Amino acid sequence: MELVVDTLKFIGGSALDVLPIAAFLFIFQWLVIGEKMSNYRQIVVGFIFVVIGLGLFLVGLEQTLFPLGRLMAEQLTDPGFLFESVGRVSSELTWQDYYWVYLFAATIGFSTAMAEPSLIAVSIKANSVSGGAIGIVGLRVAVAIGVGVGVSLGCYRIITGLPLHYFIAAGYLVVIVQTMTAPKLIIPLAFDSGGVSTSTVTVPLVTALGLGLAERVPGRSALIDGFGLVAFACLFPIIAVLTYGQLSALRDRRSKSASRKQE
Repeated sequence: MELVVDTLKFIGGSALDVLPIAAFLFIFQWLVIGEKMSNYRQIVVGFIFVVIGLGLFLVGLEQTLFPLGRLMAEQLTDPGFLFESVGRVSSELTWQDYYWVYLFAATIGFSTAMAEPSLIAVSIKANSVSGGAIGIVGLRVAVAIGVGVGVSLGCYRIITGLPLHYFIAAGYLVVIVQTMTAPKLIIPLAFDSGGVSTSTVTVPLVTALGLGLAERVPGRSALIDGFGLVAFACLFPIIAVLTYGQLSALRDRRSKSASRKQE
């Protein structure tokens, strides 16, 4: 019964969030454009589905994804588990001893990015617009690798307590250098990939993982150290997609060079 009440509350909250958007669209259509919306019944039904979907999604976050991320962080940072995995009875833990955390972070970052609906949609559109030059699976895998590496490196930052801005500044320095040499076709898509990779599936799990990890590692603050993983998940897909474009361009140049030699 409590779950039903919570679900209704989330659906009601979603309706209040969506209502101003819907009202603005209808008012703009009538007063500015001066025409009635075609298929307005379908539009209304669509908004109803959006409200219900958002409500159910928020329930899923609260009931599953957030607790799952925190639970995994607690289990992987448990001193008993860590000492058993490194083969020591009692000693001070170092950042190397948390290798299971890094592996889990890379895996969850990769898998959540591959499951992102927004990334799938962008990959399909990029493949269509480029005439097949940009592969759907190749782009998704490149972004997912970037997210996995970024989340894993973000967990390393939380464990070591190093300042966030050092990593972000160094990462964007790499992006600037890559942007100067990468194919122009891939640059706008690479920067968009950083946004679409951090959406409905990735952000809840990554945020919960960061908060849970900061709460369990001694000397870390959930507020200061727990956040920031999403920034890594946004940054490193840009690097990965730019690298994907550079490697594709290099492969094309080598294939053209080989074909010329054969001729």
